[in-house]
Amino acid sequence: MAKASSPSLLLWLALSLVILLADQFTKLLIVGSFTLGDSQLITSFFNLVRVHNSGAAFSLLSSASGWQRWLFTGIGVVATGFIVYMLRSHPTQKLFCFALALVLGGAVGNVIDRIAYGHVVDFLDFHWDWLEPLFVQGHFPAFNVADSAISVGTACLILDELLRVKRS
Repeated sequence: MAKASSPSLLLWLALSLVILLADQFTKLLIVGSFTLGDSQLITSFFNLVRVHNSGAAFSLLSSASGWQRWLFTGIGVVATGFIVYMLRSHPTQKLFCFALALVLGGAVGNVIDRIAYGHVVDFLDFHWDWLEPLFVQGHFPAFNVADSAISVGTACLILDELLRVKRS
C-alpha cells in the first residue's frame, strides 16, 4: 500500500482539487449572474441556465420534504472517504485513479452545494429535437461541471474494468 505522501496520491488529489475548483468557480459565476430560472441562449442547442436541484441525478427525489439533502450529503461524504482510501491503495493504476479523481472532485463539489445552499446549482442545458420523446421540449436535464466529472469518471471506471477483464 502506498503512503499518503506518495507523489502519485498527491497527483490524483490535485486533479480532484482542480475539478472541485472549476466546479465551484463556474457555479459562483452562475449564481452571481443569473437568478433562478434565468436562461441565456448560447447556440441553437445549448443554453446557460440557473436551476436548483435538491435531488440526485435527473432530479431523483427532488420533490421530497428535505431529508434527501442530508441523505445525498451523507452518501457524498462516505463516497469521498472510500475514494480516498482506494486512491491510497492503488495510486499507480493510472486509468482507475484518474477516474476516481474525477468522481471525487465532482462528488465534493456537489456536497459543498448541498451544505451551502441546500441544493445543487446546475447550469448547462443542452437540447435537441430528437430528445423530445424522452425530455420536455428536447432539453436534457441541466447539469454542472461536477456532474460532468462524475459521468466521465464513471465511464472511465467501466473502461478500466473492461480492460482489466480483457487482460486476465
